[in-house]
Amino acid sequence: MPRIPELPGQQVPFRSDQENWLKRHVAVLCHLDHERFPGSQPVSFSTKDLDKLEKQDYWVTEKSDGLRVLLLVQTNLETNAQGVYLIDRHNTYYQQDGLYFPHYEDPRMPLRSTLLDGELVVDTDPHTKQETIRYLAFDCLVVDDQNVMSKTLDKRYGRLQEWFYKPYSQMMRDHPKVAETHPFQIKVKAVKFSYHADDIFEHDIPALHHGNDGLIYTCVSTPYVPGTDQNILKWKPPSENSIDFKLVLRFPVSSTKPGQPDFYAKPIFELHVWTGDRGGASQYEFYDTMQVEDEDWEKMKSAGDQLDDRIVEVHWDSEYECWRMMRFRDDKPNGNHKSVVENVIKSIADGVEKDNVRIFLSLILMSSYPTI
Repeated sequence: MPRIPELPGQQVPFRSDQENWLKRHVAVLCHLDHERFPGSQPVSFSTKDLDKLEKQDYWVTEKSDGLRVLLLVQTNLETNAQGVYLIDRHNTYYQQDGLYFPHYEDPRMPLRSTLLDGELVVDTDPHTKQETIRYLAFDCLVVDDQNVMSKTLDKRYGRLQEWFYKPYSQMMRDHPKVAETHPFQIKVKAVKFSYHADDIFEHDIPALHHGNDGLIYTCVSTPYVPGTDQNILKWKPPSENSIDFKLVLRFPVSSTKPGQPDFYAKPIFELHVWTGDRGGASQYEFYDTMQVEDEDWEKMKSAGDQLDDRIVEVHWDSEYECWRMMRFRDDKPNGNHKSVVENVIKSIADGVEKDNVRIFLSLILMSSYPTI
């Protein structure tokens, strides 16, 4: 599996005055009545969604295998000082030093408060094997103190390019040494119309220096929606669809110490599904078990890491009809909600293979040509 980057920067202390102020600030910027993570979440792609691609305009981009994070630029208008933060899905803030973003009209002035959506990835040079952390922005909620969440995707993407990235990239060209203080590089993800997904399969994905986790289709004509957005579709081949569960280990009873678990024996690997929060605590219930071979269990033990009560990403092995582990997802506060799991199961059963996607979108492209 590709390496998932660790979040750079200094974590803002939990429940500190600084964190409380930042969460209120983001809620005000986003016009929200809550202080939860404001990012949008896609739904899994299935055959019924092909109809959406035919009837509405969608943009498509490759889904990078990295960390989903928001980038917050918080600018003090009295002092012109900027604070830059990454916000993960735990809604935890990480302060970043060394970054500065100029204003699009006057680069001598700072860009005002801005909130971007994107992915943090580790790019590995195929020749030198040198690793570079990059932030790939693909959407924006607020730019220069202006909330753009109600605007369509093409307008938001235009603001992202013109108001945020263009002046930043010009600054980097004019002052290349500035990059030495940056904790990561910044790029804007390229997007294409949905019927050009073939280009992404054939050219974009093979050229990546980081892992790929499928495609993301986003409706052009709809606003940015915090939480689950039915107009953002996450496509993977059915065989590669994955689910995040909480892993719970059940060890057999010791043969030498009755009533005590035998922690040296191979346990049952239970997968528990998140059913929501109650009384401020996450609630889980048993869903299924995960298959782990003896050799893999020995490797897990020798690593010496905690395994119990961690979020684990699994995929369905259709040949042996069992769940197989892909990796731990410590970047996620909970496993997938039960309703999401049910939808992913449906998408596995009712999924769309790559060739079918390509054929369908080719037909859409052909039907858009005028007849002679």
